[in-house]
Amino acid sequence: MIDKIVPTAAAALADVRDGATVMIGGFGTAGQPNELIDALIDTGARELVIVNNNAGNGDTGLAKLLSLKRVRKIICSFPRQADSHHFDALYRSGAIELELVPQGNLAERIRAAGAGIGGFFTPTGYGTALAEGKETREINGRMYVLESPIHADFALIKAERGDRWGNLTYRMTARNFGPVMAMAAKTTVATVHEVVELGSLDPEAVVTPGVFVQRVVPVERVATSAGGFKRAA
Repeated sequence: MIDKIVPTAAAALADVRDGATVMIGGFGTAGQPNELIDALIDTGARELVIVNNNAGNGDTGLAKLLSLKRVRKIICSFPRQADSHHFDALYRSGAIELELVPQGNLAERIRAAGAGIGGFFTPTGYGTALAEGKETREINGRMYVLESPIHADFALIKAERGDRWGNLTYRMTARNFGPVMAMAAKTTVATVHEVVELGSLDPEAVVTPGVFVQRVVPVERVATSAGGFKRAA
């Protein structure tokens, strides 16, 4: 019987090793799998390569991972914002490597890895420092840059509902990078707020099929100070 449910985030990430490439879903704090990031921190793994849209917010989640100096390199599209002070300090001191990737290119490079595409040409970045050292080509009178896929050892994503086969649905903007990251990693670990019986998910509503997911971790919603629930958004 196929059952991908893992009881704890710690158990789901117990095999992460030093130097692993880890994709982390989220657009800022929207859809960021904080429980999985905390478990990643607890593994003690170092020299990580992190792929994320941002470079951490405040002092929790990805920002906390960065502050502990566990990350050797980050590949992202938006590293600088008002509360990304941990990344800023690390970068200015030369303690972390940055690969800056335009957001559309980042999403497509991840998608290309999942789709088995060896590379693609895009006009984005041509004529800038981001294209230095990369092959360029003129196509139909326009210049393009060759971009390579981004593969990962692990993808940590946040979903809304899932079943024991790993089929996933998302809530609103929490979806962002999760689906393409799930396709691009050797091992995808997803948190869900609700585990449902097989057949309960409308096949038309399943965004990430279970074939791309290896581990599903049930997590409770985080209560807010107002006594409600802080839903994934």
